[in-house]
Amino acid sequence: MRKAAIISDIDEVLDQYCEGCLVKKTLTQDRGKAEAHKFCIQQCTVGDQLRFLGSELNKFNELKSR
Repeated sequence: MRKAAIISDIDEVLDQYCEGCLVKKTLTQDRGKAEAHKFCIQQCTVGDQLRFLGSELNKFNELKSR
């Protein structure tokens, strides 16, 4: 997968699923931004997908630094 394609995929996922997410909005209001972010990263299936895409993007940075 190309770096630009991965970045595009990340943007698309964020725009489609995270913008306006009711769960994120509710958690932010009830528990704060940090707790909402923690939920998104650790428990949300979209967060799983973003972590995967992020790890793919990191592979490019690791190759570049060698």
